Amino acid sequence: MNNYKEENADIDKLVAQIKESSHCVAFTGAGISTLSGIPDFRSDKGIYNTGGSQEMFDLDVFLQDPSVYYDASRSLLYNLDAKKPSIVHTTLAKMEKQGYLQGVITQNVDLLHTRAGSQKVYEVHGSPSIHRCLRCGAQKSFDEIAPVVAQGEIPQCSKCRQAYKPEITFFGEALPQHTLNAAQQTARSADLMLVLGSSLTVYPAAGLPEVAVRHGAKLAIINQQNTYMDPLAQFRFQDLQQVFERINDKLFED
Repeated sequence: MNNYKEENADIDKLVAQIKESSHCVAFTGAGISTLSGIPDFRSDKGIYNTGGSQEMFDLDVFLQDPSVYYDASRSLLYNLDAKKPSIVHTTLAKMEKQGYLQGVITQNVDLLHTRAGSQKVYEVHGSPSIHRCLRCGAQKSFDEIAPVVAQGEIPQCSKCRQAYKPEITFFGEALPQHTLNAAQQTARSADLMLVLGSSLTVYPAAGLPEVAVRHGAKLAIINQQNTYMDPLAQFRFQDLQQVFERINDKLFED
């Protein structure tokens, strides 16, 4: 019981820091979406360690056989109507609405921040919100593509008969530069950064918390696995669900 109270006291100190912050920014990874039933990639129970393959996000593989991506991601991304934003997603959206949060930098491509109501979302690994024909540039929205994929088909451009590719950054592609620049500026402006559900191993996005710290930000890390930034964190927790239930209660208790 004492340990629980001590941890709640530490979470309350983080809540106080959030209230005092003038430019709080969240940096999120796949760990926050495991609470929504979406597996992460690199943990012991993640996709890459339970039979999944990094080839699903390999550009050369996609160009040769787009079914590798669509077969692997069908249940991961294209049934998002069955996935609800977690308490982390919804609390961050409320924090932004109430002025406690200035934006979300996310490595995720599951659209759950937007579905939760967040407005300032920097998707540094791209997004499936738009799918594009790599030959003619024709575009389709996620909502147009998802039913086709859910039926077991590969969405194809009606003009070119080429597979549509999501604007997710695959291995072999550069990150969306405009979004990355905006995320870097947001990180530089932060006085508090919340690192949530990320092991901080995928670069260059994983370097953004370091950018924030170099420019004077305090750091709170909530993640099950250790990260290389842990020694620099003023707050360090493991249980996202518990911490965000407490943050939600304390910030919005009135």
